Amino acid sequence: MDLLISPALTIPSSELGWRFSRSSGPGGQHVNTSDSRVELSWNLQSSAALSEEQRLMLLTRLGRRLVAGTITVTAAERRSQLRNREIALAKLSELVAEGLAPDAAARRPTKPTRGSNRRRLAAKERRAATKQQRRRPFPE
Repeated sequence: MDLLISPALTIPSSELGWRFSRSSGPGGQHVNTSDSRVELSWNLQSSAALSEEQRLMLLTRLGRRLVAGTITVTAAERRSQLRNREIALAKLSELVAEGLAPDAAARRPTKPTRGSNRRRLAAKERRAATKQQRRRPFPE
């Protein structure tokens, strides 16, 4: 089953690598026999599904998560291996989609309005006057 990231990008199932191992935590009757923990890996350096532009973007944005150009996600949340497979696919899909998302527009700095400045200074004066009245009278 191919992994659909976006309408423009689909990762073929032949490029995905699966590993299964025993999961920690609750498991029930077959806890010591079933390999329900799932590791899904995808080598994005040698992937044919990506354009060079997409590959560079993913390599720079996901650089910390990569080991030799391969990204790996694990899932051991559920007792069922099938459910953990679905979770791992969703995690990988989300990671790649975030890595390929366009940058957010840069924030344009603005000045406070004259009215807001006036209100801020008036509030400061009121607060200072309140504190002034709380002081002990100065002996002359």
